[in-house]
Amino acid sequence: MKKPVALLFDVFGTCVDWRGSVAREVAAVAIAKGKRFDFFAFADAWRANYQPSMEVVRAGRRPYAPLDTLHRETLLTLLDKFELALSEPEIDDLNRAWHRLTPWPDTVEGLDRLKTRYLLSPLSNGNVRLLVDLARHAKLPWDAVLSTEVFKAYKPQPQTYLGACELFACAPGEVMMVAAHNNDLLAAQKLGLQTAFVSRPTEYGPHQKVDFAPEGEWTLVARDFVHLAESLGV
Repeated sequence: MKKPVALLFDVFGTCVDWRGSVAREVAAVAIAKGKRFDFFAFADAWRANYQPSMEVVRAGRRPYAPLDTLHRETLLTLLDKFELALSEPEIDDLNRAWHRLTPWPDTVEGLDRLKTRYLLSPLSNGNVRLLVDLARHAKLPWDAVLSTEVFKAYKPQPQTYLGACELFACAPGEVMMVAAHNNDLLAAQKLGLQTAFVSRPTEYGPHQKVDFAPEGEWTLVARDFVHLAESLGV
């Protein structure tokens, strides 16, 4: 394979443990209010509306709205469902739980190694401020922060992948998309990007049904980010 110039990373699930992180933050807020329920169920329900909320934008049924806005709309519904009463500042802070996610144990070490040879950036549906806060919180050593917000679109819309390649002044074949989600890699591959699958079999906890293994002819398959770095010669 021809070595890429730049690596683009999916973030939620690939770089960070959104489920455990969100459940912990929900638990802290709820217990402080004297409420107890299934905190992982709350996190799962929040994430379950991720794709449906973006699809309304992708389909043109509403103008582009950043992920923070979509997350907050879902949060308001869940607070009613779980009967958790919060003030507006408390709602805003809980919504920013997505800015404070914990990286997988191999993430930072692998990225630090990869950074010695390659340009690194997220290509995430998270908005710019979310990704910047997350990078600072989790110590993710990006060279740039490429959010799909820059293109006023959401993956897998082609302008997100191709726009990121253009901003790095690279042809698609010089860029590798790294993700734990086969559908993300398929969309990138169709546009000419190289692809790397990294398995995250506990992303959805006991409810995970997909993405245990590669389902396409990807450029690379890695156990984790350290293995990915080794596979790319660093």
